[in-house]
Parts: sequence; C-alpha cells; structure tokens
Amino acid sequence: MEERLRALLRLALKYNATDIHFMIRYHEVTIEMRIDGLCHKVKGKFEDYKLIRYLQYLANLDIGNIMIPQTGQFEMEVDGTLLSLRFAMINEPNCSNGVLRILNSKLKVNADNLSALAYQNDYFKSLLQKTCGLVLFSGPTGSGKTTTLYSLLKDVKNKKIYTIEDPIEVYHDEFIQLNVNEAMNFSYAKGVQQILRHDPDIIMIGEIRDEKAARIAVEAANTGHLVLSTIHTSRASGCISRMKELGVNEDHLYENLLCLANQRMLTNRISGKKTVLYEIMDRQEIEYYRMHQRNSEPFNSLEKQIRKGIRDGIFESSAL
Repeated sequence: MEERLRALLRLALKYNATDIHFMIRYHEVTIEMRIDGLCHKVKGKFEDYKLIRYLQYLANLDIGNIMIPQTGQFEMEVDGTLLSLRFAMINEPNCSNGVLRILNSKLKVNADNLSALAYQNDYFKSLLQKTCGLVLFSGPTGSGKTTTLYSLLKDVKNKKIYTIEDPIEVYHDEFIQLNVNEAMNFSYAKGVQQILRHDPDIIMIGEIRDEKAARIAVEAANTGHLVLSTIHTSRASGCISRMKELGVNEDHLYENLLCLANQRMLTNRISGKKTVLYEIMDRQEIEYYRMHQRNSEPFNSLEKQIRKGIRDGIFESSAL
C-alpha cells in the first residue's frame, strides 16, 4: 500500500492535482484527482480498497469510531520531496469517502509573483503596511486562497503574526499558529479571542465559515488589528453579501473592509504553467459599492477575463 500511495502521489504531482478522492462502495473503489478544479478518474487496482485503512493509519484516525467524520495529517517523502498531507474521512452505511489533500508545505510563490500583473502585487504588499482593517480573499476550492495568504505573510518583517486554522496547512517558523479543535471546544472565535490577548500585529483566520468567525474577524479589525481571511464566494462583491448573511453588522463591516479579492487558478495552454487571476475591490470600490449597491456586474469582470482567455487560446477550457 505504501508504494501504491506513492505512485498516486507521483501522478498527482505530475498533473498538479490538489486532492485525491477515494470512494469505496461494496469493495469497489473509485479514485479521482482534482485538477484545475475538476475531478478526473484514475485507473484503479483491485486492492485499492485497502488504501482507505492505510490512510486512516497514517493520519492517526480512530478506526473504532468510523461513523464519525475525522481528519488527520501526516508527511510522506516522494522522490526526495517531503509532502505534507491531510486526510479527511467520512462514512455512510454502504459507502466510505476519503479525501487526501496535498498541502503547500513549501511555497514556491511570494508576494512579488502572486499575480502576473505587477501593480496587483504591489497593491497586496501595500495592504500589509496597514495597522488595522479586514482583507478577504474568495474563490472556489483549489484556487489557491491559502497559498495567497501565506505568500503575502511570509515576507513580512518585524511584526507579530498569529494564525488560527482548521487545520494548519503550512507551518512557518516566524508565525504563531493555532489549530481549531472542535472536540476540545476550541473554535475560530475562541482562537481569535486568545490571540487578541497576545498583542498581535496581523491575524490570519484560515476561513470564515460561520457567524461567530465572521463577527470575531470584524471585531478584531475594529480593535486595531490587521485581519486576513478567506471566504467562499464566486466574486469579490459577494464577500459583502456573505458576511451580511452571517450576521455581521453592515456599518461595522464597511468601516473595516480594506480589500476584497476573488481569484481563480488557471493553466496556461502554451506553457502549462499555473497562473492566478484576481478581481480586486479596493477601499474606493468598496465605498462605491456601498453607495450604489452594484451587484449585477463584478468589478474587473473576472469571468469575462477568463472566458476571453479561453477563446484566445491562453487558458485551458477547464478554467470555468
């Protein structure tokens, strides 16, 4: 099973897959890899059903409580590269589902090459000089939101950076990192409350998922801290709608928002390299949106940029 897992990881690395999905139903195994946001089936082998149990062992999951959703992390070396991996497991009466995510244990990008547009990189870096406010990055799963956050933060000097994540995806010696643990009643909200007692300069919240996390993010920004986080929306302006749905006071939200960004990771058809497109709403555009409630057309029209790139043969058609 160890060699079979390594073979799958080699394949995932070759095609820049972000996740490997396993589904076992009546000992029949379906394996898929998420590449550029889409799932592609992988030719399976008869003994692949054993991989689930092997991954449970590596991730230190409790096999005695298989009906409870569980997540664990482990590392594995593949052809000289040490990979940080997260395995999540959920079971149904007649089906087992597992997802193995390849985490960004070693970032290959920095704040100077996040975007192909130099002015966007300069803008992102300028945000890190702010002493307070809220910056939100949005986009679909696999679009690189967490990579964006860490790429920006890892070059920050002489500031205290705290992160609260579920789970920690990239370990960094210069950050103080906390891991959400719902079993121990340690949530995003409680994590940020603890962090605020340690005089942080910058707080990174891995993801805003619920009302408490949304509220505490705005409160932290409002009390003089720079807060960066991610949220699931399809466009930059959607971050505002989503935060309001989560019960955040609209006036407090607008007072603290510095930047909203929506991103998509695309593959260049010619070079095969990955690139990220950003739709950005700066403070001025956020105020304009507040006054006019413009919600029919995204700023910078990211969808149009992508579709034009596909038509012109720049990006792969799987981008949307």
